[in-house]
Amino acid sequence: MIVRAQTVTPLAPIPHALSGGAWAGRRVGLLGGSFNPAHDGHREITLYALRALRLDQVWWLVSPQNPLKPATDMAELSDRLAGARAAMRHPRVLVTDLETGLGTRYTADTLGELSRRYPRTRFVWLMGADNLAQISRWRSWRRIFEQMPVAAFARPTYSLKALSGCAAQRYLESRIDVRRAGRLAGLRPPVWSFLRNPLHPESATAIRRNRKTETATYEALPSPP
Repeated sequence: MIVRAQTVTPLAPIPHALSGGAWAGRRVGLLGGSFNPAHDGHREITLYALRALRLDQVWWLVSPQNPLKPATDMAELSDRLAGARAAMRHPRVLVTDLETGLGTRYTADTLGELSRRYPRTRFVWLMGADNLAQISRWRSWRRIFEQMPVAAFARPTYSLKALSGCAAQRYLESRIDVRRAGRLAGLRPPVWSFLRNPLHPESATAIRRNRKTETATYEALPSPP
């Protein structure tokens, strides 16, 4: 009997401090957040970004703790990582907790450290319109626009507020038409674009609220006799 060798597909290297050379010349989108929990909205934005921005990869940066969100409502990092990996299975998407290894807490610092460690990688910061609307509350938020190109994605009820907000007006002259978004990764910052992606109604806040309601309803049920 002839036993055939099993073909094993090598896993994509997880980015870390010593693998910068492997990513030289790659166009990589960075999607940061709590992912508390990850959901189909995150997945749809990621797939859209891969196509519209002509990216080679997208890295999900699962944050240990968002400084603007309460820790009491935050699931454990290990649980959020596991949920994100279950929600986003794609050969060109890496789900990571890079900020834990980098020791950074604020986005501007994380992006600066990644740019230093991966000097030949063409990064694009990805964020929803909800974050664009309130990014002026983030520490050193202007550094984000000055360090790498930015792509903002439409989200229900947030788009108009985002485009009239502080950041959009501050960098109004740096905005490029969505028809040029495929070139964004190769342009010198500050440069950004607002993408008109299909809107997805799901949100992590709504998911957590529904889970709490379901739990409360279950606990209120009478015990069996």
